[in-house]
Amino acid sequence: QDDAHIFCLPEQLTDEIVGVLDLTENILTKFGFSDYEIMLSTRPDKSVGSDAIWEKATSALEEALAIKGWKYGVDEGGGAFYGPKIDLKIKDAIGRTWQCSTIQADFNLPERFGLEYTSSDGTKSQPIMLHRAIFGSIERFFGVLIESTAGDFPLWLAPTQLRLLPVSDDFLPYCKEVQALGKTLGLRVEVDPGGRSLSKQIKIANKEKVPVYAVVGAKEVEERTLSLNLRKGDGTGLLDLGTVPLEDAVNRMELATKSDTPLASLFEVRM
Repeated sequence: QDDAHIFCLPEQLTDEIVGVLDLTENILTKFGFSDYEIMLSTRPDKSVGSDAIWEKATSALEEALAIKGWKYGVDEGGGAFYGPKIDLKIKDAIGRTWQCSTIQADFNLPERFGLEYTSSDGTKSQPIMLHRAIFGSIERFFGVLIESTAGDFPLWLAPTQLRLLPVSDDFLPYCKEVQALGKTLGLRVEVDPGGRSLSKQIKIANKEKVPVYAVVGAKEVEERTLSLNLRKGDGTGLLDLGTVPLEDAVNRMELATKSDTPLASLFEVRM
């Protein structure tokens, strides 16, 4: 799991929780998950920590959720023995929910480690620890992601972002040049190994759900251009992005992968 632990003062608790919720929302949204179920789990029968600290932590979690404006359910007594928690469950393509992110207040470990700080009035106090995980189980998260997208990843995430399809081996040197240029910009570019017809290359690129492919022939080599085709990502086909100067094409692809700008909009093409 992608665990992290945040040690903070009781009066910092709400702000720290909101910060974690903001981070969680940004990351899940980036992966295309915006519909999730949120649960607040409260004190179980067997627990550690005083009533006051439990009330403080639970109130901080409730306040953070109110600041976010998120609707949530309450799992009475479902918290860990060491503190209350917020759980986020993401929904897959067929509506099933999967445990993902969690934020837990932990009173146990600071006590066991004997952690303390000097408060403003000079007394020694114990900090609160926030235990957070964004993805939860990495394997489970990516399993849900692959199932939800059917392997049709957005451009920034795709293992291969651009595949070059040479009409013949005569055009491989230009393809290798484009591949090298793309690599300098951080793009993941492949050249089809050849030995098969262009129609077969296109069929394979589509079957493997490569987001962008470019057919490379004599005209592209002579004019130093790329003729780009973009997968729509919703299973409805391809978009012809036109023939674009080489440097312009890879620069636009770099911008699309490093921002939230859809590639089609950079080519002034409607999805």
